[in-house]
Amino acid sequence: MNQPVVVHKDADSDYGVTVPDLPGCFSAGPTMDDALANAVDAIATHIEGLLLDGEPIPGPRKIETHRGIPDYSDGIWAVVAVDLSMVSGRSRRINVTIPEPILSRVDDYAKKIGGSRSIMMAADLLEYISQSPEKEAVY
Repeated sequence: MNQPVVVHKDADSDYGVTVPDLPGCFSAGPTMDDALANAVDAIATHIEGLLLDGEPIPGPRKIETHRGIPDYSDGIWAVVAVDLSMVSGRSRRINVTIPEPILSRVDDYAKKIGGSRSIMMAADLLEYISQSPEKEAVY
């Protein structure tokens, strides 16, 4: 899941990271790289907490959606990739039926990005349902 973040830096402070689409999710680090890496961990932990509490997972919005917000006007925007397999919890095997040509494309894509079918599908499903709870079915 790609998540937009905004980074702030005051003269005598570490880099601070805010995740606009996940209220209450913050991170920091002594360097920009550290701050962004810490943000990935913070986002995964935040999402895990929302899942455990049965709360909805807000979907990531485009950076342009946030640019006009005064609190973010002096920040540097970035997008971090969050691997939702970092979310702990017990996994459960399920049985699904998917047409073979679609499954082949899923497997090819998962191999291309260096992941697994299960992780990719879980991440994509979570992102899909977080976009809008009232999406029309495509089937």
